[in-house]
Amino acid sequence: MISLTNCLCALVSLCSEVCARVVGSVCVRRGYHLWLAVLVSLAPLLQGLSNPRSIFSNSNNFFNVKFVHCSCGWTFLLLSGFVLLVSFVPTGRPFLTVMHLTRLGIGTALCQGIPHLFQLLEDLTGSCHQPLPPGTLLLTKLIDRASCQSEGHQWQGYHISPQTFTLTLCSLSMADELAVFVRYLRRGYPASTALRIVFLLNASLLGLYNLLLVSTALYAPSYTQSVVGAAAGTLFWHLTYRVWYRRTFYSPGPPGHGMFPKVSGGRKSLDSEGNLQ
Repeated sequence: MISLTNCLCALVSLCSEVCARVVGSVCVRRGYHLWLAVLVSLAPLLQGLSNPRSIFSNSNNFFNVKFVHCSCGWTFLLLSGFVLLVSFVPTGRPFLTVMHLTRLGIGTALCQGIPHLFQLLEDLTGSCHQPLPPGTLLLTKLIDRASCQSEGHQWQGYHISPQTFTLTLCSLSMADELAVFVRYLRRGYPASTALRIVFLLNASLLGLYNLLLVSTALYAPSYTQSVVGAAAGTLFWHLTYRVWYRRTFYSPGPPGHGMFPKVSGGRKSLDSEGNLQ
């Protein structure tokens, strides 16, 4: 039993080391957003090869209901545990840990709030249509979504996919947050098996988000819906993680801020990520 436990711990350690190096590599940190853009852009072009009987073709499939619709909650739940452990254990500073957790709160607020703006845009740009065998009939008397749908008609407006938005934003945020683990390990900070398992769970969720993003874009009713949703997710990630969080004032700081102090030549300075050098 002891040998089996040791083998499992060694396996967890090896897998976490490999995943940490991949997620923390320069290629992933600098080009992951381009990889997601390629996935969303090219996935709809493969619709001719998709299986209409696949489980992903049904919008109410298990993965869509349990993970896509709840991606904000899953991301906050797993990432908060990881950020809490990697920020508090090596520093012992509660305020710094709260600052790092603030980023996750901001991301969750964006995931929950921006889709409501998408719905508002659809309400403002839409009109009521009555389905008919040869097509649809425009109904000008019903000018709002509620009254239109209450009569059994369809409200058609400019729709942006909230699924691709949340999956893109959550994926980019998770990649940035998990990238600090490779530096954490190189510093020799305490990395228990529990911490490594939490990291692997986050990395697994990140991989699942990539697959779900492809399936969502592949079976989306409109190509532009997915592309615009992914572009919006990338834009908000860039404004937060690449612009706002890198500013020293009025921001919680980037991932890893204050966790890896360095002293060089007796003088301390800040690097591009806000850490002491």
